[in-house]
Amino acid sequence: MTKNITKAQIPQKDSKVISYPNLVDSESLKENSGVIRNPGTDFRLDKISNIAINKSAVERRCTNYGTRRSIKKDKQAAWLLKAITLMDLTTLSGDDTEARVRRLCSKAKQPISNKLEKILGTESLDLSVAAVCVYHDMLASAKKALNNSKINLAAVSTGFPAGLSPLPLRLKEIEYSVDSGANEIDIVISRRHVLEGNWEELYKEVKMFREKCGDAHMKTILATGELGNLSNIAKASQVCMMAGADFIKTSTGKEPTNATLPVSLSYGSNDT
Repeated sequence: MTKNITKAQIPQKDSKVISYPNLVDSESLKENSGVIRNPGTDFRLDKISNIAINKSAVERRCTNYGTRRSIKKDKQAAWLLKAITLMDLTTLSGDDTEARVRRLCSKAKQPISNKLEKILGTESLDLSVAAVCVYHDMLASAKKALNNSKINLAAVSTGFPAGLSPLPLRLKEIEYSVDSGANEIDIVISRRHVLEGNWEELYKEVKMFREKCGDAHMKTILATGELGNLSNIAKASQVCMMAGADFIKTSTGKEPTNATLPVSLSYGSNDT
């Protein structure tokens, strides 16, 4: 990390870059923090039928990334700060307690130390993570701990992590989370729809989830380690975006294989 930064650039969500002397223009940062909803589209099988990911080509590309550094010094520090603002701090364990959730929320509001903030000149930026994600039973504790902050409150729903509970119950889980104060909903898909090639059924399911979310942003977890291959992952991501997913996430964190670089490169691909 570079010390004594005098100028850095924090990329915004619209891919434009705004310069911040000493990284202190907090008002500009807040003005550019809005996220435009994905309205979704009608289901189009022809949009995914020709998707085929060349695994070998993707893996060859991935081997090059570890040796490349395109950004350095103050710009690298700025990107790292930007990454913090996009993180979800999460606790999804069977032994979660209210005290653990409060500690997580405190970390979410102060993700880097006061000492490091002074070194970087970022005190007035009021940096925090994007969201705190918990199970339903912990929503009330998290909401109280995040009071008067700009941090979003996320809840896992729809039979997390396997997504195998009855559909009416999965829909009710979303309603419960929204009513309890969550403004982001992390849903999990039915993996069987992907493995069996039932793309329209996947679309219908995710669309129902989106409708139940209402104004809450929907983050769709694909559980990529259980979808068979990169082509399935790319098709599933496209179908979920058609259905109105605001965000696509790789995994629940509970599968043997979770987020990988080849999977990330395959998300938006239609040929490789």
